[in-house]
Amino acid sequence: MTGKVLSVASECLGLIKTGGLADVVAALPAALAGQGWAMRVMLPAYPGLAARLDPAQEVWAADDLFGGPGRVVAGRAAGLDLLLLEAPHLYDRPGGPYTGPAGDHADNAERFAALSWAAAALARDGTTEGWRPDVLHAHDWQAGLAPAYLRYGPETAVKSLVTIHNIAFQGLAPATKMAALRLPAEAFHPDGLEYWGQLSALKAGLVTADAISTVSPTYADELMRPEFGMGLEGVIARRADAVHGILNGVDTTLWNPETDPDVHPYTARKRQGKARNRLALIEEFGLDEVPGPLAILVSRLTWQKGIDLIPAALGPFVEAGGGLAVLGSGDRDLETALQEAAARNPGRVSVRIGYDEALSHRMFAGGDAVLVPSRFEPCGLTQMYGLRYGAVPVVAGTGGLADTVIDASPAALVAGAATGIVFRPVDALGLDQALRRLVRLHADRRQWAAVRARGMKADFGWDRPAAAYAALYAQLSS
Repeated sequence: MTGKVLSVASECLGLIKTGGLADVVAALPAALAGQGWAMRVMLPAYPGLAARLDPAQEVWAADDLFGGPGRVVAGRAAGLDLLLLEAPHLYDRPGGPYTGPAGDHADNAERFAALSWAAAALARDGTTEGWRPDVLHAHDWQAGLAPAYLRYGPETAVKSLVTIHNIAFQGLAPATKMAALRLPAEAFHPDGLEYWGQLSALKAGLVTADAISTVSPTYADELMRPEFGMGLEGVIARRADAVHGILNGVDTTLWNPETDPDVHPYTARKRQGKARNRLALIEEFGLDEVPGPLAILVSRLTWQKGIDLIPAALGPFVEAGGGLAVLGSGDRDLETALQEAAARNPGRVSVRIGYDEALSHRMFAGGDAVLVPSRFEPCGLTQMYGLRYGAVPVVAGTGGLADTVIDASPAALVAGAATGIVFRPVDALGLDQALRRLVRLHADRRQWAAVRARGMKADFGWDRPAAAYAALYAQLSS
């Protein structure tokens, strides 16, 4: 079966990005086209985005969209078929998609309710040009109210799917906003939209969507447990039959060490370029000779990512010959802790605060290993980039990390299956033990070469995820 999908999100690579959500939203349309599904991506028209559409055609309008007029314009940009919601009173302001100079936008509830309201209207009634989807695909809390507006509005044949990219972000608002957000008062109860006395946009999607997906099978299972479900584990468990874990993919054209314009090219068989990239990375980060494994960290610097575990585990790793290059930004205390670790280990640890896409490519190309010690990780793309570039992943055994990296246990090494190092529990001792294992594996040149080559040959492109989404869309719309 084939059909049409309206993908609703707050970010999309090439237009607006703060995290991995943007990569997935941008990759899905092309991947699904190969499965016969035509997808349009709907986003808020943040400043400057509408001007990029070619052509731009108004396909929906409303006089009162949560405090002012709004309209949806259709066109193409960044290689995608887009629907942009223009509402200057909500989106024409400085800052990022969620925050401004003073912090979170005070009206985020209204801003993303408007996105959801317009998406539901388009899904139910179609555009003025006659396009109507078979499935509305809502991403995270920012689009979580779209399935609710479909459910509580006029009857429609359009089905809805909500994807949880990170359940830690739930789109909370005061209960007093129910009416203002055009939600029925009778829906505010524990089995409905109420979340500990507040309204949760994500929960609204979870209880009203026809299906739920998460971005890895293990994360789908984890979400039914209190340590991962962030208070919504009961909701997920009650809807277990509607929950689907579909692992994300990566753009294998963009992330390809053989053709990457930012690095010296190499392949799993012809690895000379990898050695040149390693030397260049050492020089770029001002490191001395690193006789052991050169690890990299490319990450948001947050508690979720396990960044606080790293300084305590570095001592023995550096003493054994290891080095670390860091690129990231986030929590100020964690930035400081990493900078202090670099000061204690001059020539072996170097930190860059910020983010640079081209530099991240050079780091994956030059690194021997990539650290991903996340306490929870719905899917994670970093470890997949590491596998593609021969930067052996050292990961916590959670979520998509557990689904994509095969631990170099004795059995896996004998079987020729290992692609990285997976550690549990996720604490400083666990990371310390994983880094010690990394040093030993790196010293065994035959095994190291085999693990690295195996990871580089692994297929984490979008073909399989796209087929799984296409099957789910077909199931919903049949």
